[in-house]
Amino acid sequence: MGSTRSTRSGRHVALVRPDELVELEAEGLDAALQRPGAGQRYLAEDWMPLRMLADGTMLVATSARADDASLADALAEELGAPVTFVPVDSWTLRRAVLGRFHGAVADAAANELHDRNPTLSARVVFSRAQKVTGGALLLVVLACAVAWPAATVIAALTAASLVFLAGTGFKFVVATQGARYDVVERITGAEVAALDDDDLPTYTVLVPVFREANIVAQLIDNLGGLDYPVHKLEVIILTEEEDQETRDAIAVANPPAHFRVISVPKGHPQTKPRACNVGLYVATGDFLVIYDAEDTPDPDQLKKALIAFERGGESTVCVQAALNYFNARENVLTRMFTLEYSYWFDYMLAGLDHSSLPIPLGGTSNHFRTASLVELGGWDPYNVTEDADLGIRASAVGYRVGVINSTTMEEANTSIPNFIRQRSRWIKGYMQTSLVHARRPVALIRQIGLRRFSAFVLLIAGTPATFLCVLPFSALTVVTFLVPQGSLQAVFPVWVLWLCLFNFLVGNAIMIYLSMMGPFKRGTFHLILWSLLNPVYWTLHSIAAYKALWQLLTRPHYWEKTEHGLTTHGPGGGAVGDSAGGGAPGDAG
Repeated sequence: MGSTRSTRSGRHVALVRPDELVELEAEGLDAALQRPGAGQRYLAEDWMPLRMLADGTMLVATSARADDASLADALAEELGAPVTFVPVDSWTLRRAVLGRFHGAVADAAANELHDRNPTLSARVVFSRAQKVTGGALLLVVLACAVAWPAATVIAALTAASLVFLAGTGFKFVVATQGARYDVVERITGAEVAALDDDDLPTYTVLVPVFREANIVAQLIDNLGGLDYPVHKLEVIILTEEEDQETRDAIAVANPPAHFRVISVPKGHPQTKPRACNVGLYVATGDFLVIYDAEDTPDPDQLKKALIAFERGGESTVCVQAALNYFNARENVLTRMFTLEYSYWFDYMLAGLDHSSLPIPLGGTSNHFRTASLVELGGWDPYNVTEDADLGIRASAVGYRVGVINSTTMEEANTSIPNFIRQRSRWIKGYMQTSLVHARRPVALIRQIGLRRFSAFVLLIAGTPATFLCVLPFSALTVVTFLVPQGSLQAVFPVWVLWLCLFNFLVGNAIMIYLSMMGPFKRGTFHLILWSLLNPVYWTLHSIAAYKALWQLLTRPHYWEKTEHGLTTHGPGGGAVGDSAGGGAPGDAG
């Protein structure tokens, strides 16, 4: 059986051999011994009481402290009985804690941020003040429309025109600032090679998946290529409780020992950020990164992130790697998708970083200091663009979000209906984030300053507003050319028509130019002329924006899932099955 040893206080502490663990676990746990709310404590202190043994000693599981006499003394005092330790691996202990505190973990993953500070959570879509203000504004607009219909329409068109131009102009200015990084390699291969594996901290990789059985083998291959010592790396695949098919596929794929699978307890809302909060609950890494199931990150990305964190100091809470697509040549939509992301991650985020403006994070390849992420309250599970919200919250408390010269390759969306579903969720999340931080605008200005607040308004609130303007402006442009000028001038003054047309044309010209910038950094010059289709691409965004607005009012927390694995191209750029590429990963969820 077990062995015994004496502690400094003279108590005898039994030590159960690991090969007795199966028999001990089969006898079950005494739930009455585990105190409510103590799950995080058990994980932090590396112990958990299991049950009272027949000899009057308390059976306690621990993964690394079975020889810790001071722990034995303290637990004997706290639990009122001598302690019998059973050594377990850390994941056995973590799963035991998750199993015992199943309901508490589910509730904390969904509501901890709201419980801590309701004003920062999107659980309530419109605050009372926003409802009153919005209702009053709507009544004023309706009254004006009845009393002065022509003047009201003219005022609305003028305001929308200025919003459209302000939003696109802001992106132009920031992206051109980011263009100065075209020829700068901010973290070199030599710096990465100089790192000593023995000195590296522990790193957690979170991969939330849902109904991804078709791509988990590719996931394991992709993340298995990370250049990081495996004994300091834990890859946690987060699956929803009912998603047994994906867990079965993972088991068949036979992942390496540092890959672990966690079942996310059932709960509402069933979203990616809620799953990530469960992963954060059990994560042990000093640093943490999020990847989607289909991601192929640069092998040295984790090491580059560590260098960036060291350079940035404690104020840098997160660094964002660039995203780009391996199937850019597949069809027109994938080309437009790739152009957009090339400009956004290679220029726009670099410009925001250069100007010290709030950075809305991408949904993947975000690297965090784990302790700082916990301090921020993790992700908001009620916000369907939780990454953008987290970037703003980090900025509000003085943290910096940086970018690194590393890329994660994904699959560009190949289907227009799929694109509308995905983009409407993103735009709805921008609307949610705008509403959340508009609850306390004065406080936010005091925290981040007027300049950064203005950038937040123009980018986070301005992006949905800009997309909402596209369809009306497109219709007005068509009408301007088709309807006799005399008929139009009977309704609208000439200056209004010219203003709207000018701003719409200039705004589209700006976005075409920015799209054309994207290929230069990566040498994908074959995409440049496709930028001329950006007005059509933005029309799809406008459709998605109106869908997002409708869902904001009717299904604000609904996570509209994107179909994965639709591409016929592999990660190497060739067709699936070609030597240039493997199985096709899925689309960013």
